Amino acid sequence: MLYPILLLLVGFVILIKGADFLVNGASSAAKRYGISNLAIGLTVVAFGTSMPELIVSLLSAIDGKNDASFGNVIGSNNFNLMFILGIAGLIFPLVVQRNTVKYEVPLSLLAAGVLYLLVNDTSLWGGAVNVLSRVDALILLVFFGLFMMYVYRTMTSSTDLDSGDEIKIYSMGKSLLFVVLGLVMLVGGGQLVVDNAIAIAHAAHLSDKLIGLTILAAGTSLPELATSAVAAYKKNTDIAIGNVIGSNIFNIFFILGITGLIHPIDYNTAMNFDIIVLLISTVVLMIFMFTLNTRKLDRWEAFLLLMAYVTYTIYLVGLEEGLA
Repeated sequence: MLYPILLLLVGFVILIKGADFLVNGASSAAKRYGISNLAIGLTVVAFGTSMPELIVSLLSAIDGKNDASFGNVIGSNNFNLMFILGIAGLIFPLVVQRNTVKYEVPLSLLAAGVLYLLVNDTSLWGGAVNVLSRVDALILLVFFGLFMMYVYRTMTSSTDLDSGDEIKIYSMGKSLLFVVLGLVMLVGGGQLVVDNAIAIAHAAHLSDKLIGLTILAAGTSLPELATSAVAAYKKNTDIAIGNVIGSNIFNIFFILGITGLIHPIDYNTAMNFDIIVLLISTVVLMIFMFTLNTRKLDRWEAFLLLMAYVTYTIYLVGLEEGLA
C-alpha cells in the first residue's frame, strides 16, 4: 500500500507544478496578444485540463463501464463547480466579468439540461432504452461548435486584461513551451493519481458508479483544481473561474460528444439525481454572483459551495453502503 501512496504524492507534485506552468504561459500569451484571460481560461486551459476526463470516459465506454464513463463527467462537473470554486474562492474572492454571469454560466447550465433531455429516452421520449446515441452525441458536438463560435467572437472584446497580480510577459515561444509543458504535466500527473486511486477503490469493492462519481471525478479534475487554485493564489480570477466553467461545458458538449460518437453509452437513470445536483448548484452559483457584491463569489459563498460538495459526497457514500 505504501507504493501507491508514494505515487499519489508524486502525482500531486507534478500536477501543482504543471498548473503553475500552464497559468503562467497562458496568462503571458493572453497579455501579449490582447486576448482576455477569461477567453484563455474558457478554451486553452479548459481544454487542456479536461484531457484526463476525455481519456477516462472514452476508455471506460469502450470497456463497457458505462456508469464510470457518465459518472466521471457528471461527477467531475459537480466537483468543479462546488469543490474547486469553493477552494479557489476561499483562497481569493473571485470577481468575474459580466459575460461570465450573463452567458458562460448559463451555457454550463444549458449543457447539463441538454444532457438530461438526451439520455432519459424511456421516460421523456418513449424509447426502449436510455442511451447516449451517436445522434445525441452529434447534437452535443453541435452545441460545442456554437460555444466555440461564441468564445471566438468575444475573444478580444474584454477589457479586463489586468486582473490580479502583475503578469510576467515571456516570448511567445517560451509562453507556448510553458503551456505545452503544463498540459503534459497535468495530464500525466492526473493519470498517475487516478490509476492509483482506482486500484485502491477496487480493492475496497466500490461500484463503478461510485468510483466514477467520486474517485474518477475528483482524480480527473485534479488539473482543474491545481490550475484554479494557483490562478486564484496569483489573483488571476478570470482564469480561475473560466477554467472551471469552460471545463464543465467541454466535459458535456465535447467529451461526451466525442465519446458517444465513437461508442454509444447506455445510461443509468440513477445518475439523474447527480445531474439535478449539477443543475441546482449551477443556479446557486448564478445567484451568488448577483448577491451583495455584484459579479463576485465571496469567501462565505465559496465555503457554502464546498460544504455542499462534502454533504453530497457523504450522501453518495451512504447510499452505496445502504445498497451493499
